[in-house]
Amino acid sequence: MLVDFLKAILLVLFVGALAWAYQSIQPPPPKTVGSPDGAAVTAPRIKLRDGRHLAYKEHGIHRDEAKFKIIYIHGFDSSMLDSPFPFFLSPALVDELRIYTVSFDRPGYGESDPDPNRSPRSIALDVEELADGLGLGPNFYVFGLSMGGEITWACLQYIPHRLAGAALVAPAINYWWRNLPGDITREAFSLMYPADQWSLRVAHYAPWLTYWWNTQKWFPISNVIAGNPIIFSRQDMEVLSKLGFVSPNRGYTRQQGEYESLHRDLNVGFSGWEFDPLDLKDPFPNKNGSVHLWHGDEDRFVPVKLQSYIASRLPWISYHEISGSGHLLPLVEGMTDKIIKSLLVGE
Repeated sequence: MLVDFLKAILLVLFVGALAWAYQSIQPPPPKTVGSPDGAAVTAPRIKLRDGRHLAYKEHGIHRDEAKFKIIYIHGFDSSMLDSPFPFFLSPALVDELRIYTVSFDRPGYGESDPDPNRSPRSIALDVEELADGLGLGPNFYVFGLSMGGEITWACLQYIPHRLAGAALVAPAINYWWRNLPGDITREAFSLMYPADQWSLRVAHYAPWLTYWWNTQKWFPISNVIAGNPIIFSRQDMEVLSKLGFVSPNRGYTRQQGEYESLHRDLNVGFSGWEFDPLDLKDPFPNKNGSVHLWHGDEDRFVPVKLQSYIASRLPWISYHEISGSGHLLPLVEGMTDKIIKSLLVGE
């Protein structure tokens, strides 16, 4: 009788532990903007074919009068409000070249609806739909920063026929792209702090644990999510100190929940991709456009050695390695103008 009772107690405890574990790894539902639990919609949005909405923000010359039209793709833990163009692209250059720019919230960020089926391909197609919804014409430029640069690879894969040119600025690297050499990849991965290594391992090998891993209190979580300044280079810290901020729009960026914005972004960025950027062909064989990759040699987010290897395998890319610079290249005085001139007019 006592043995049966103890077995029953152990069974109840085991089932209870399983139930607790299951509940702890389940992300909460998103606080979708415009819903009773979500924030109000304040930005203009376009409706996509699948019924989702993308929020966007325009700057520069009116799109109907512009000569050059650029779509900005923001990075991790960021939003359309963090575009460098309204702050770091000189008005004189905007007027001289007749430049129009638009930034948008990627799915789950800011005021863009979450996409439970988000993938590199789906985000590239969102970019195309945004361009069509705004009437930007048959061709446009893309400018991707950090994980937005990683998505720019997807634009080069899935919508190359729509691009007039592309700038990848400090683009994130998926360490599991199949054509990356093991020795260089392991060396680059080892340069990251252990907390960041584990965040990426979880996102790649156990994406169903990403929410739990980045909200638990037992182990250090991603330094990027935690906002730990140790991830910034010397120049990054100088830039941020001069500007007086690190993440001024964090509340807006994460307002639909950290799972739909940050955690799902990690899962997409470091999943097993359908393609490898190192297999890409020149999207402009007739020289009617160009692709530029910009990277600081002191970038502590994305190791320069691995970035330069990727550029060396794609000779049609114009690679610009900036001495003494970190991850926040567009925030360095004069750098956004330089990137835009090289992309639009080849200077």
